[in-house]
Amino acid sequence: MHGHTSCLAALALSSIQPVAASLKAAASLPQYVYEYAPLVWLYSGDAYRPSDIGAQVANTIPEVNWNAVNGTPTPLTLDNLDSLNDLGNTSVYLTTHNGIAQEPEPSWWFGVTPNAQGRTGNATGCAIVTVNHGAGSLDAFYFYFYAFNRGDIVLGEMFGDHIGDWEHNMVRFANGTPTAVWYSQHSYGQAFTYNAVEKSGKRPYSYSGNGTHANYATAGTHDHTIPGVTFPDGPLEDYTDRGVLWDPTLNAYSYTYDPSSLTFSAAGDYPLSWLNFNGQWGDDQPPNEPSIFGQAKYVAGPNGPKFKDLDRSNVCPASPCIIWPFKEAGNSSIVIA
Repeated sequence: MHGHTSCLAALALSSIQPVAASLKAAASLPQYVYEYAPLVWLYSGDAYRPSDIGAQVANTIPEVNWNAVNGTPTPLTLDNLDSLNDLGNTSVYLTTHNGIAQEPEPSWWFGVTPNAQGRTGNATGCAIVTVNHGAGSLDAFYFYFYAFNRGDIVLGEMFGDHIGDWEHNMVRFANGTPTAVWYSQHSYGQAFTYNAVEKSGKRPYSYSGNGTHANYATAGTHDHTIPGVTFPDGPLEDYTDRGVLWDPTLNAYSYTYDPSSLTFSAAGDYPLSWLNFNGQWGDDQPPNEPSIFGQAKYVAGPNGPKFKDLDRSNVCPASPCIIWPFKEAGNSSIVIA
């Protein structure tokens, strides 16, 4: 069944690239931002697919310290989400009605499986944000949203489940030419030269980890015990394969970000307020949650795109920044940027 799905996705590759470009031709972002946008291979057995950003707001209640916040607008939407900053700022959690441990899991946690063209129906699970550094340098962030993150299994126990999951790729451009690609992975990630990564035409592949949705440049098993370094096996493993192909640009909001004024602007008729939300996109970690070696089964949901080091000087959000010029580390020189 997985092979059949992969074949369908592979057959769709020829149509995915021009469709994304034509749909976005009228947007105010540079066209190359869409032409070189990553394509995401979702893991074949992952039950938690890309999710609608707005549905997360509609299906949750703002809470602070596990108490509902008074004075929230009704209905709460992507157009007024940042109003919660005045009611709790970073301590506001978009909390599920019955908690993260509820059974059965609600249907909205599972998101939407892309069709043969890579589209997630009417669900918008991607936000593209560009940052212009001047002198021809531009970063394009491709943020991917999932309603639920299933954590890793360590010593037979599950750790790190949380509501809401923001992941991203970033492509750095020099005068419209892609030079490097960043892959977010848990607390950090990896960077590669554009020429090194697998592609469909111009578009890099990003392989999404089973449940965790961490992004990798290759299919297979990835141990991420050491942030920014992966090995084929180890105690903390993510699994990727060519399961279902997702083209995030087919359902995406597009924006620019100005670091000097710390402001977002919509590159089309897209909701804007939500990008300024300072709170968390999921439940807080339950009180008295047991942990082993500091790791808990249920952890707090993440904050949003504005906190992902948009104004980074390097391709990586921290220094030193290793940009691998090959898909697998270990047999060539590296680029430090």
